[in-house]
Amino acid sequence: MEPTFNADEDVAAVLQSAESEKDSTSNDEGEEFLPGNEELCSSSEEEEEEEEAKMELDSQWRSKNGEILWCPTHEETLRFFPPSILTPGPTHYATARISSPVSAFDLFFAEDLMQLIRHFTNLQGNRSVKDWRDVDEEELRAYMGLLILAGLYRSQHEATKSLWDGVTGRVIFPATMSRKRFQQINMALRFDDRLTRSGGRENKLGPIKDLWSKWSSRLPKFFNPGREICVDEQLVPFRGRCPFKQYMRLKPAKYGLKIWALCDVQTAYAWRLQMYIGRSESAKREVSQGMQVVLDLTDGLKGHTVTMDNFFTSFPLAEELRKRGMTLVGTLRSNKPELPPQLLNIQHREVMSSVFAFSRNAALVSYVPKKSRNVLLLSTKHREPQVEDSGKKKPQIILDYNKCKGAVDHLDQVCGTYSCRRQTRRWPMCLLYHMIDVSCYNAFVLFTAVDTKWNKGKRHNRRLFIEQVGRALITPTMKKRSHLPRTPFAVSLVLQAQGKEQQQEKEEEQQEEEEEQQEEEWESPSKKRKQCASCKQRKRIITNCCKCGAPACKIHLKTLCGSCYKM
Repeated sequence: MEPTFNADEDVAAVLQSAESEKDSTSNDEGEEFLPGNEELCSSSEEEEEEEEAKMELDSQWRSKNGEILWCPTHEETLRFFPPSILTPGPTHYATARISSPVSAFDLFFAEDLMQLIRHFTNLQGNRSVKDWRDVDEEELRAYMGLLILAGLYRSQHEATKSLWDGVTGRVIFPATMSRKRFQQINMALRFDDRLTRSGGRENKLGPIKDLWSKWSSRLPKFFNPGREICVDEQLVPFRGRCPFKQYMRLKPAKYGLKIWALCDVQTAYAWRLQMYIGRSESAKREVSQGMQVVLDLTDGLKGHTVTMDNFFTSFPLAEELRKRGMTLVGTLRSNKPELPPQLLNIQHREVMSSVFAFSRNAALVSYVPKKSRNVLLLSTKHREPQVEDSGKKKPQIILDYNKCKGAVDHLDQVCGTYSCRRQTRRWPMCLLYHMIDVSCYNAFVLFTAVDTKWNKGKRHNRRLFIEQVGRALITPTMKKRSHLPRTPFAVSLVLQAQGKEQQQEKEEEQQEEEEEQQEEEWESPSKKRKQCASCKQRKRIITNCCKCGAPACKIHLKTLCGSCYKM
């Protein structure tokens, strides 16, 4: 029997199967997946992942204070175009006035400075020194010349009595002035009047303030620094009593007077010096001291690159220098809030690896020279991640920093080699010695730049320069000296300076000739030269026989006593 088909049942079965398929295509929540719905959901997840990755990247390259977003590449960094600067070297004012080594030195200790020292020295001498004789400018310059020569001979720590000793001392010291006169000037030397000084504790630099301000203001007038300049600190050794004496454990002297210095990198010329007298009593702490010091020292400059250590370097300073048309290269401390965490984390970094970070106007670098050692530098001059190919693979920022960082240290070294410092309990005298040392070196830089052929090729040309300056300062006093020193060598120096040594030699020669003539006249009154009558050789003699008058030489002459001669 064939099966029968019911149309209503078939339609119901088809509808039931369609509903089951619809249920199978629905999700757990009863929502349907439309065409392309699955793709939209996957793209949103990718966007979320990208946003999370971006947020994580921003957290690694954003500064700790959240103000600067650094970038690991230099694609958005602006190019740097350095502005023009003045021609490096001596100014026209200095070139027109330099003709000899001593003329270069006189630029720094000009007539107004010498008159200031002479005035207050005579004032103090009349008050405190017995039998004081007023010192004139030539004698004061001779005093400075002796200090310079003492430094040249490495005798700065030698006792004054030993310098004037006839056996162990130098002849040039007693030939210039007596030891008593040198000690009198040294005792009375002053730079202000203590009785009229004002300011109290706030005027800590009072005993030498006028002299220091006049002298330091002359330094920038004679020299234009090059493109690269350096800012650092100096320490003038001193262990006596001083209201602003500083302790610096990394300096060889440890204790002394601190000076902020700006020097030209190529020549180490001291372009500007600023004395640090400590914080004021009203201020509890010094805020942004390094930034203020750099801005004061670089006032009036434009287009230069300033190299400094981590004491001065900061991001606000870099921005301020950029506004003034200057760039900065310096080391950074790791606690700066503008640094990103990516440069501070060196836990998994390889040795001699570098990581850069860039903004629109600055570049940071983190270099690992050895394990667990991180070197951070900031530069507004470099705009590309340049690293040397061989060696220790140092970044170009570090190479340029190492090249320029030692200008002030070089100035300390050359000043300390032939320093005129002497033992003293008065800190103004200690500062005066430093002023003379810096003036000698700056004068050497100026003179060798003006006269490029002077002692060219000699390695000790600076020693020759200092010697000429010292001798030129003491010569006028030696010429005017009326009382000769005791030692014969010192007398010869004085006579040579006065131009009397040649005259004395001529007088001695004339006296010898007169004595010879007297001896010849005693032997015979005849002075005409003749041929000896007894000699076969041709000898021209002037002696004659006293009996017959015939010419006879000393060989054929015989001596007779008075009684025999009468017989």
